Amino acid sequence: MRILLISSAYNSMTQRVHAELADRGHQVAVELALGDQVMRDAVRRLDPDLIIAPMLTTAIPADIWSARPCFIVHPGPRGDRGPSSLDWAIMDGATRWGVTVLQANAEMDAGDIWASVEFPVPRRSKSSLYRTEVADAALEAVLLAVTRFEGGRYRPEPLDYGRPGVTGRCRPPCRQEHRRIDWRAEPTSSVLAKLRAADSSPGVLDVIGGDEYYLCGGHEEDQLCGDPGAVVARRGGAVCRATVDGAVWIPQLRRRPAPGGPATCKLPATLALRGSLADVPEIPAPLTVPAGRRTYQEISYRESSGVGYLEFSFPGGAMSTGQCRRLLAAYRHAQRRPVRVIVLGGRRDFFGNGIHLNVIETADDPATESWCNINAIDDLVEAILTTTDRLTVAALAGNAAAGGLMLALAADEVWCRSGAVLNPHYRLMGLHGSEYWTYTLPRRVGAEQAARLTEACLPVSPASALRCGLVDQVIEGGTDRYRAQVLAHAERLAHSPRYPQLVAAKARQLAAATAVRPLIAYRQAELAAMSRNFFDPREPYARLRRAFVYKHKPTRTPPHLADRQASAARPVADAAHAPSAA
Repeated sequence: MRILLISSAYNSMTQRVHAELADRGHQVAVELALGDQVMRDAVRRLDPDLIIAPMLTTAIPADIWSARPCFIVHPGPRGDRGPSSLDWAIMDGATRWGVTVLQANAEMDAGDIWASVEFPVPRRSKSSLYRTEVADAALEAVLLAVTRFEGGRYRPEPLDYGRPGVTGRCRPPCRQEHRRIDWRAEPTSSVLAKLRAADSSPGVLDVIGGDEYYLCGGHEEDQLCGDPGAVVARRGGAVCRATVDGAVWIPQLRRRPAPGGPATCKLPATLALRGSLADVPEIPAPLTVPAGRRTYQEISYRESSGVGYLEFSFPGGAMSTGQCRRLLAAYRHAQRRPVRVIVLGGRRDFFGNGIHLNVIETADDPATESWCNINAIDDLVEAILTTTDRLTVAALAGNAAAGGLMLALAADEVWCRSGAVLNPHYRLMGLHGSEYWTYTLPRRVGAEQAARLTEACLPVSPASALRCGLVDQVIEGGTDRYRAQVLAHAERLAHSPRYPQLVAAKARQLAAATAVRPLIAYRQAELAAMSRNFFDPREPYARLRRAFVYKHKPTRTPPHLADRQASAARPVADAAHAPSAA
């Protein structure tokens, strides 16, 4: 079918729907909802059989939905209505939630229901929930709705609050007055619910040291305490604030802009508060904590059955200079341990998105900070690439893009959860890219496929990535099943009868490749291009970075999304791609 996606932003949900529908042979184009006339022009130009809105904050014009079928993806169960569905679900402590695909009509979120999928709600932040459980349910519901529509015989279910299973209700927008924290009265559970429901947008407006900030993210702390509301500790960019019965770690803050003043962006909390934390103790994060301990760890390490699991979870998937260096130190620790396999990656959500553009943008010298950041992540990639005495696995529980995905390619094996979205390109940020991608990517998929992936700037589904050799294994199911499968596969690999041969073959392959061209040559060539990107004022990187950081509204839909033929082009299997050693 000809399918048009209309979305308020080309976010992870829209990307996933786009990639999965294109995988199934549909001709898919994307139009950003930049105004009624823009949407009308797209419909007229593309003549779609079906319109789907994976993420929409504005109404589709009546002359569109009255003439063509328009499916709205709403992050709530049957009957749920309103713009703050997930916020209320988290703040109310919902244990089950859902995603509903309904047909647009004159009343917001009240159209006929084409599909609805429910799921259990883990105690996670809104952004993590949205990219994982919500996205899984949304894709299932969208594919079911599309199948039903294609069949031509299904009759959608009118919204009727008297029907069994219609459990939702119309809710008002969740505003700052609903999110406000009373530090001297509310228990940790309530504080966490409000912090998690506002992550990563809009944040909880609060006062620290006399200045107003939006608090983004929350993690429980079970040992520290203090005067409720006070900042009692800092760690790895986060600050710890006491509650009446414990404390919470807050990873990121955004200063509230002054009226008419410059825009602000989310930053690591300690960076946002720099100059005001001199009396706040720095408490190093332990790599390993006892079972059941509740605290904040960006990076952790544990071992089981000959496997070392180096887990990391950075807010938004961005990796600053400091985070890259801390992760490299943790990797060096894992290398010193008597393990046969090192598995890198978190239990859920992002694997990584590359350098930290927000930290770079607000640095005294953004070009120099960009240079430091890219060298720090290159150092980490080099350490993984040159590990020849054991096997390494990158386990992608969630999305990976740009340098974060290229970091994963440094490992011998790349395993990917079926719900991830992969974006193997840098061009939209005006960058050539580094992370040794000019070595790792062509060796995996071939030179032609590498060029296609990096130039098309389109999301890649795990299934498509498996076919072309970008990943080695796709693991189906939700995060719990994914984690269990990663453990099982890693232990089998560590104890495989072929383990000695795999390690030896890996070392031989690296030696043969570097005899032709040393790894340093790839890095030097990449960094020469990146230096121009960073330091030449004629390059577009600084402008594109600023637009990304401060969320400038685009003036048009990027041509590579609006063109159905280009947008439908998918990676193809390349029989010539070189398999990884393991």
